[in-house]
Amino acid sequence: MYDVIVVGARCAGSPVAMLLARHGYRVLVVDRSSFPSDTVSTHYIHQAGLLRLQEWGLLDEIIAAKTPALRKMNYSYRGIELNGFADPVDGIDAVYCPRRTVLDEILVNASRRAGAEVIEGFTVSDLVFTDGRVTGIRGREGDGPEREFRATVVIGADGFHSTVAKKVGAELYNVRPAAGFIYYSYYSGLDWGLHHKTGFNEKWFGTWPTNDGVSMLAVICTKRQLKEFRQDVEAGFQGVFDDVSPEMGAQLREQGRREEAFKPMRYPDNYYRRAYGPGWALVGDAGYHKDPYTGWGITDAFTHGELLAERVHQGLAGERPMEEALAEYNKLRDEESAGVYDFTTTLGELTELPPFFEATMSAMSATQEWTNKMLGLIGGVVPDYEVYAPDALERLYDDAGVPEEKRIYDPAG
Repeated sequence: MYDVIVVGARCAGSPVAMLLARHGYRVLVVDRSSFPSDTVSTHYIHQAGLLRLQEWGLLDEIIAAKTPALRKMNYSYRGIELNGFADPVDGIDAVYCPRRTVLDEILVNASRRAGAEVIEGFTVSDLVFTDGRVTGIRGREGDGPEREFRATVVIGADGFHSTVAKKVGAELYNVRPAAGFIYYSYYSGLDWGLHHKTGFNEKWFGTWPTNDGVSMLAVICTKRQLKEFRQDVEAGFQGVFDDVSPEMGAQLREQGRREEAFKPMRYPDNYYRRAYGPGWALVGDAGYHKDPYTGWGITDAFTHGELLAERVHQGLAGERPMEEALAEYNKLRDEESAGVYDFTTTLGELTELPPFFEATMSAMSATQEWTNKMLGLIGGVVPDYEVYAPDALERLYDDAGVPEEKRIYDPAG
């Protein structure tokens, strides 16, 4: 009998397991994959996520794996340029974009060191219910016999196709249609650093160095362009760079060398799922998914994983009823992610910005101080009131010299 079973051992599941095991609980983690192994990902860890890794004692392992430190961000949205970097917070003066073969193995091993039991290559086929409450899992390790494990709480950290979410019937809410699709691969021969550029033709590309001396290059286009893009992926990929930044498109054609096959992702709609119930909880993409445009998936997995672990600990320790603790986790997750969710789903459309965002982002691009502040907001280390509170907006517009008649203070206006 375990205190907690975690289904899924990647960037949401392993941190939850590690943190609960550090509290002394008996924790089992299962995953259908074996590690190290790859998975579709943006790779990007915002400063807010790096603060969690630093607190957990794992950031040095990311750095030791020779993951490049990125200390300048080149951000562009339909002609608005924000080039700089957020001010350091608690010594975090860079961002990192590790391969998932690197990151996930570090996280899995950290959960093991903390005392969690990990079974790799285990596929969950069903949940065990007792009087309407989830009390365990059933599944197989490889082609082995079916096994059953019991626990006080089962946590689904098994992605947007979550078996746990399906078996408990976790309902969706605040669903917003997915705007686009992604293709990415890894290239050598380019020394571009970190770029995040949206053009005028509903196209975006991103570049960031990762492990093994290569850069990850990714493109996003709107769904209506998918059929044409798939007819010639190589040409479509190159065409996005040519359209958004002709100079970088030429460099890609002349200097870039693709080292791996393209990885496609036609991602699902943006959604929240109810994240708790009798004997169960959801974390990561199992409970909340948004457009990969802003690269917040890994960071949210860390921050929400820590939030869930704290509430599960409160329930297991008898500090409060478990369902009350899990309900608070669900509530706080929704409240804390609302701003990023709105920002991501708005910009992920790759179309003209709403007037409020157009006015404020244009003003921020006028000074380095406000540029860095906005990049800090995007990175999760600057609270939104420092940018969008009425007095902050007044200072922003004053510093940028925006005429009174062009100032917009209401996001709905």
